[in-house]
Amino acid sequence: MTVAGGSIHFKLRSGTSWKDPFPMYRMLRDHDPVHQVQPEEGHNGFWFLSRFADVLEAVRDAETFSSARGLTIESGTGVDLGEATPIVFLDPPDHTVFRRLVGSGFTPRQVSELEEDIRAFVVERIECLRESGKGDVVAELFKPLPSFVVAHYLGVPVADRPLFDLWTDQIVAAAAQGQIGDPESGVLDLLAYFSDLVERRRVEPGDDLISQLVELGEDAVSITWVLGFAFTMVTGGNDTTTGLLGGAAVLLADQPDQRRLLAEDPSLIPASIEEFLRLTSPVQNLARTVTREVVISGTSLPEGSKVLLGYGAANRDPREFGDNAEELDVQRSPARILSFGYGAHHCLGASVARLQGRVTLEELLARCPDYEVDVASMKYATGNYVRRPLNLAFSPGKRSSTTTSRPPRNKRADSSA
Repeated sequence: MTVAGGSIHFKLRSGTSWKDPFPMYRMLRDHDPVHQVQPEEGHNGFWFLSRFADVLEAVRDAETFSSARGLTIESGTGVDLGEATPIVFLDPPDHTVFRRLVGSGFTPRQVSELEEDIRAFVVERIECLRESGKGDVVAELFKPLPSFVVAHYLGVPVADRPLFDLWTDQIVAAAAQGQIGDPESGVLDLLAYFSDLVERRRVEPGDDLISQLVELGEDAVSITWVLGFAFTMVTGGNDTTTGLLGGAAVLLADQPDQRRLLAEDPSLIPASIEEFLRLTSPVQNLARTVTREVVISGTSLPEGSKVLLGYGAANRDPREFGDNAEELDVQRSPARILSFGYGAHHCLGASVARLQGRVTLEELLARCPDYEVDVASMKYATGNYVRRPLNLAFSPGKRSSTTTSRPPRNKRADSSA
């Protein structure tokens, strides 16, 4: 399609090109919201949806927009894990059964029990940055925090966490490239480790989700089924949270008036996490395959078409969020966002990610209210689906201070996580 100023086309982003995809999203939303991308090396062509209403309709209709054929647009990718197939690659009713079995571990009450450990981890890392006077906040806090939380949930012993972190890094990198089936991805090592851990938990149960699943017995969940759950936690709970935390830190550094609001009134922080999730949209895109011919905003998509759902584009749609949709407003309180999907595939770990975001901002703004970051030197991870920083040079600022007080909690916001 051609408009004044040139042609409009969607281009997959990765690495440096993740810096600013938003003008492209804007043009597509305004002029070609159901955009056809022609086949080229690596994929057979697909459609890109950029408006909020269209993406929301698609994620609500899991029967028509199937996840079972993969969440990327690349041809010839994916891995068949049989019973260990992660929940993200399942459609109802199999998806519903899986979710019901593990969902109890992600209730607001269960999640809130992690807060003390998360806060201690965050405080320790921030204090290290304060004492050194500078550092890479991604390497020191935003990347290791979600890995710590996932390991905690899965009951990985402290002594095993260096290996767990290594495999996590490998798998997250492979998933970002759509190469999770690569033998070098770390998947086989991780699955072998959790096979051993499952057997340990049969005789030495702990207070973790792996132990809870093992207690259900082989008739309810097989070992391979538990492995699929562990794999889902690793791939879904790491780089996405890093994207949220890194993106939020940059947004607040760029908007000192918005940062001042949160620093002076920490009770605003819980609700502001929705705004950070909206604007950062760590998972920028995920694909579906349509199971029948479907019409979207007047455009017909043939059965079998790959459709890339533009969460990052949709979350900035002024048709849903108003004329200032692309600006940070920590008091916006958006009623609905697409950062965690929607409907049947709404992210199981959404409340855990919100908790990590809230605690990190509470402690960061209490201890380093005028921190500085070097956005110009920041680099983005490769991969076409998750937008996250690899590094972010940080200094605590002149007013950094040690504090033992906790910001006021917004109980209503916590309970709705």
